[in-house]
Amino acid sequence: MFVSSARSAAVLTVALAAFTVSCGTEPRTPGAGPAAAAPSVSASVAPAAGNPTAPGSGAPGSGAPGSGAAPSAGALPAEKVRDAFAGLQATLNDSCTPGNCAYFLGRVHDELHRMDRAMKNDPKGPGHFPEPIDLIAKLDEELGGDRSFENLKKHQASLIGTRDKINTWMQGHPDDYR
Repeated sequence: MFVSSARSAAVLTVALAAFTVSCGTEPRTPGAGPAAAAPSVSASVAPAAGNPTAPGSGAPGSGAPGSGAAPSAGALPAEKVRDAFAGLQATLNDSCTPGNCAYFLGRVHDELHRMDRAMKNDPKGPGHFPEPIDLIAKLDEELGGDRSFENLKKHQASLIGTRDKINTWMQGHPDDYR
């Protein structure tokens, strides 16, 4: 009986882990765990934390547009603004609750920067998105490069306000996300 219960628990654990990864509820780190076998576009395009030369950072040697380096053979095309905006909108019904505040604030921060990269790499050019890009730059200045939970919590009103202002701006520009 014990072996059957242990086996059932192991199967349930594996199924839950697969479900969690497939739903995107865990942060994905390239090269780690099951998510590495099938990386999402955002995981492949997003720069690694603290690594300015990671793919998608736009830094020299990154292969990103405007970096002066040729993209690597396996590089993915730049993410579309509409896809990044969908990710940002997915945070609208969430909030900072005791059990998920760190995750939520980190996700809002990540989705804003995903939008920033998508707008800067859009064929229309970054000049087409002046207000959202400026709002993110102001937020980054306020955060001072500190993405820790404590700092995000301290600047929660600015983080959420930036998200909401960009959402409003994008709603006024439906041709950019439909």
